[in-house]
Amino acid sequence: MNHSSTIPNSENTLENVVLRPAGLKEYVTIARPDHWFKNIFMLPGMLFAFLVYNTPLSFSFFFNLVAGVVATCLIASANYVINEYLDAEFDRFHPLKKNRSAVQTVLNPVYVGIQWFVLAGVGLTISYFINMPFLALEAFLLFMGIMYNVRPFRTKERVYLDVLSESVNNPIRLALGWFIFVPAALLPQSFSDPSWMIIPPSSIILAYWMGGAFLMATKRFAEYRFINNPEQAGLYRRSFKYYTENSLLISMFFYALTSAFFLGIFLIKHRIELIISFPFFALLFAWYLQIGLRKDSVVQGPEKLHREKKFMAYVIAFVVLLMALIYIDIPALTWFLKQSFQYN
Repeated sequence: MNHSSTIPNSENTLENVVLRPAGLKEYVTIARPDHWFKNIFMLPGMLFAFLVYNTPLSFSFFFNLVAGVVATCLIASANYVINEYLDAEFDRFHPLKKNRSAVQTVLNPVYVGIQWFVLAGVGLTISYFINMPFLALEAFLLFMGIMYNVRPFRTKERVYLDVLSESVNNPIRLALGWFIFVPAALLPQSFSDPSWMIIPPSSIILAYWMGGAFLMATKRFAEYRFINNPEQAGLYRRSFKYYTENSLLISMFFYALTSAFFLGIFLIKHRIELIISFPFFALLFAWYLQIGLRKDSVVQGPEKLHREKKFMAYVIAFVVLLMALIYIDIPALTWFLKQSFQYN
């Protein structure tokens, strides 16, 4: 049975369009399994925790590793499901997103609700068998998805808060990776247990958050330029009613500087060898910005970044460099830590 619906087209006029009910393919699509690669942001947390705790390799460890990644993918998909469903009325104003399944078909809200509960429920259940901090963080990731998408909160419609509330998922993923590698003997046994303080350093959490904000603001900038119509952009995303290209560029600059500041603190304080990677971090930010400034930039959909083959090759080489610096000691670099200012 077909459902008719009156929807606005890209020229902001009304037209009657007969939409077919969504099928299994559409419900799978709105879970965005192609976005699961974003959970690669868990990797630095894993590597750093492995360095700190020298986590022994065992069956339990590998179970937690696989289960943790699967749980995070399921929780992320639960967030994507409500994102696609609740964004459909706005995505009709985007030149490309108007072709999404949620716009071109009729999604049954009951099925969407069941899909969300199943994905969230299974994700949280798996998390329970890993450890308590991991479960709490997965619940927090799920909560942020609700805050970002669901009214009356819907932080994605609020200027600057849209970027900050979405990018907070980056440090959450960092901490999820961290707690997969923390030895079981050090983990809290209850919510009042003081060992909850075994968390990643605040400097890397803030650097990760602001780095994610830079990536998200660059995506917003690319979208705003691509739509190239402030009025239509405001219909697609309400925060765009208050943004301009200049304000987005300035915010990107702020996020990049703040991320670099906290990253520098982390590198010097926790692993001096990593200071060698700082220029390569800077180049990573600059290169990403250069891609974001292009017309019809691929950063509008980060899942398309694989098209930037040279950039992706650089990212892989950069990760290899980081891993090497984590395990290679360079005693001569302690010179940086011994310097001090002399005052009269």
